[in-house]
Amino acid sequence: MISIIILVSIFALLLGYRFYGRFLARRMELSDANKTPACVVNDGVDFVPAKARFLLGQHFSAISAAGPIVGPILAGLYFGWLPAVFWILLGSIFVGGVHDFTSLVASVRHKAASIGEIVKEHMSLTSYRLFLVFIWFALTYVIIAFTDITAGTFKAVVNGANIGAGISASSLMYLFIAVFMGIFLKNSKIKLSFATAIFLPLVFLAIWAGPAMPSGVLDFLNRVTVKQWDAVILAYCFIASIIPVWLLLQPRGYLGGWLLYSVLFVCLTGGIFGGFKIEYPALNLAGLKGLDNAKVLFPVLFITVACGACSGFHGLVGSGTTSKQLMTEKDALPVGYGSMLLEALVAVLALATLMMLPKSPELLKTDPNLIYANGIARYMELAGLDFNASISFALLAFSTFVYDTLDVCTRLARYIVQELFGWTSRRGAVLAAFLTLAVPFAFLMFAKEKGYMLAWALFGTSNQLLASLTLLAVSVWLMRKGKSALFTAIPMAFMLIMSMWSLLGLMVPFLRGISAGVEIGSNVLISGIGAAALFGLTVLLLAETGRIFLRLRRIY
Repeated sequence: MISIIILVSIFALLLGYRFYGRFLARRMELSDANKTPACVVNDGVDFVPAKARFLLGQHFSAISAAGPIVGPILAGLYFGWLPAVFWILLGSIFVGGVHDFTSLVASVRHKAASIGEIVKEHMSLTSYRLFLVFIWFALTYVIIAFTDITAGTFKAVVNGANIGAGISASSLMYLFIAVFMGIFLKNSKIKLSFATAIFLPLVFLAIWAGPAMPSGVLDFLNRVTVKQWDAVILAYCFIASIIPVWLLLQPRGYLGGWLLYSVLFVCLTGGIFGGFKIEYPALNLAGLKGLDNAKVLFPVLFITVACGACSGFHGLVGSGTTSKQLMTEKDALPVGYGSMLLEALVAVLALATLMMLPKSPELLKTDPNLIYANGIARYMELAGLDFNASISFALLAFSTFVYDTLDVCTRLARYIVQELFGWTSRRGAVLAAFLTLAVPFAFLMFAKEKGYMLAWALFGTSNQLLASLTLLAVSVWLMRKGKSALFTAIPMAFMLIMSMWSLLGLMVPFLRGISAGVEIGSNVLISGIGAAALFGLTVLLLAETGRIFLRLRRIY
């Protein structure tokens, strides 16, 4: 029964939080006697102390997007659900949770500095610049993958019916609702609760109204191709990254949070009480290779699950915004470590939507977002709700999770370009956003259909590499303070090995094609060049780190 897997997973995550979480808290010597930057500065703008229960929700909404949904389902399709569940649980407790928690604490101890600034302080200026470039590449791959996934959602076909047009219509209405909410809140003195009572029902109205749009509108949206949707979504990213956060990012993130928790509630209740049996095989392996696609379990499992077990992106969020709102140091445990375990639960619930389906050739070709939406719709059918309306709700909710990631990633990537080139003007912000999105645009226009499948390997690898390099920076900081860094160094080394192994796997077909002098396909070319860029950056950063370690050894 699926309910047993979910309940066992919840129990394992609770044990991890209770025992390993406390171990980490002792290692990092958390103390409420240490004033956090939020309390010291408290400027009412960026540095604002927030109670743990509120900050937990905000941080969880920021880090939980499509990653813990798409990655686990893809890994389940490749290798069976059992290896994916094992890595989600073990990875989140001993790797991802450690990364999120320690990077948050490190930022708090450095006056809420970003991970990049911590690298500059404890490593070198060269390390700092290389780290920024690496982060920019990682964010670029996130934009590529999630843009194409959303574009595919807007062309979704379920039971022979093209429902994608209705989803895209609902999605556009949702964005306009968020903008109107932002304007409303900015220019009035009403409370957030009152605005929620007005605008949240409008979101659910948009879910219903999208598929009910006039046939002429739906026919027009049906004619838009995936590539065209890619371009439209990237244009949205450009606009969203340069307009004030109060106009779109904040209200859209707030409304999206309600959808996130609604979906989480549906998945929990449906998965536990729905009585669904496990249909998909626990193991889909021939030796250590995927039975249907010959993908190798090591390292592909760890790269594919990605955010469901570990995510370098979380460190950017934690050190970028969350560290400026932490009220007490001890709150770092529920906010940093607890949020990662909650995301692991999201990953298990996403995997459960695959587990209820029997294996078939058609299923292996189905997009993960449709598998996820199908599962949610089946849960909602138990309550007597219409399947088609339910699947529209699930796909729109999925799209809102992606919008959260796209907004934040594009804005962060823009900041990095501006910092690297010293562009501080408004014109510099526009140019930085344009340069950031030029790479995803070229990638998606050049790659074949479903470019996100190609980008996912690069996204997952860069994301795990970013996590390992963040853990490396935290380890250097701990060592310079004369403390043991084994609890961060061991997961760092594991993820670094898996990530570099994955990059080599992506580079080999590309290098073989060049050495043989044969024509190289576009997908092999793109993945090979992307992997080579990441590999080169990582080698340079590790070489710089090695030089710093030698210097530390002489000093200490």
